[in-house]
Amino acid sequence: MLTRRQVLATFGVATAALTAGTAPAAARPAPETVAPLGRDFHWGVAASGFQTEGHAPDSNWLRYVANHAEYDRYGNSVDFFSRYGSDIGLAKDLGVGVYRIGVEWARVQPAPGVWDEAGFAFYDSVIAAVRAAGIRPMLTLDHWVYPGWAADRGGWAHPDMLGDWLGNMRRVVDRYASMNPLWVTINEPFAYMMNEVRNGGLPLTEVPIMQARLAQAHNTIYDHIHQVQPGAMVTSNVAYIPAADPIVNGPMIESIAAKLDYVGIDYYYGMSADVAARYSAYPSGELWNLPLQAEGIYYALRHFAQLLPGTPLYIVENGMPTENGAPRSDGYTRADNLRDSIYWIQRAKADGIDVIGYNYWSLTDNYEWGSYTPR
Repeated sequence: MLTRRQVLATFGVATAALTAGTAPAAARPAPETVAPLGRDFHWGVAASGFQTEGHAPDSNWLRYVANHAEYDRYGNSVDFFSRYGSDIGLAKDLGVGVYRIGVEWARVQPAPGVWDEAGFAFYDSVIAAVRAAGIRPMLTLDHWVYPGWAADRGGWAHPDMLGDWLGNMRRVVDRYASMNPLWVTINEPFAYMMNEVRNGGLPLTEVPIMQARLAQAHNTIYDHIHQVQPGAMVTSNVAYIPAADPIVNGPMIESIAAKLDYVGIDYYYGMSADVAARYSAYPSGELWNLPLQAEGIYYALRHFAQLLPGTPLYIVENGMPTENGAPRSDGYTRADNLRDSIYWIQRAKADGIDVIGYNYWSLTDNYEWGSYTPR
């Protein structure tokens, strides 16, 4: 079974032929000029609910873990549920201005038509702590996890899923809009659909239905957010797939493009011609061995700037996995990757690309959708 970043790696292999002409070394921007990112640039960290909170209620993902022997047992992840105060304190010490978290549907709605005030109280406390630290919350409404009762009905294949999703998300928005968060409606829709199929939560034949419902979910909740929070900034983030992005993410983006206040972009791995062959040399699970091309973040930004001119861009996820915290075999460090990634964001800014923020994934280790090995 493939996790989120394994989906990216898998599609990188599948599309290697398409990338043969993508971003050759000679075409990369000359490194003479960089631009200051400015005082208004959003520096952030990011995490998701299920991956960090622990103490998880019944959900599709808790069931996937139980049903797949090859997955690491979930336990309490890194126990953000109990340790959020110290984690937010670490973010404050780093000087970041944005903290991305998820509000887990499964935690706040344990049964159809029933909302758990204790579940909401947890997020009340987390968001209050984020704001008290002088940090702006970025709230993700759906980071691939839905309640067990929704899974019992067939998840996104069930005709009532969209209505139930909207019923919960409107409550979340109404509760937290006054906190002036940035919003992410649905995390990586394409990877969401692929992981539902791989984990048995959705028949392959139902993918078009799920995609249509996700697009309607985004568009509808976008309007509701703007009704209760005038001036809100709302996106659905996409995981950039070099060369194949028009095929992979294009249909979803086309469906929601009119309702994006900024484009949330996730970038992890490059796929230029000079490294494409190396992808097939590693099992898809060995994320720490995949070639990192920090300069690819420039091309991701350029791609979306050209696709959606006039829409600001925000790197809402970028980072580097290691194998249980061990050094990479090529000696490339997290500091190297961060320095190089920010340099290429500065290059994009210098070339007139409207990039407004960057979130590092992630502040802490987490449960990487079936495994604790990638750190």
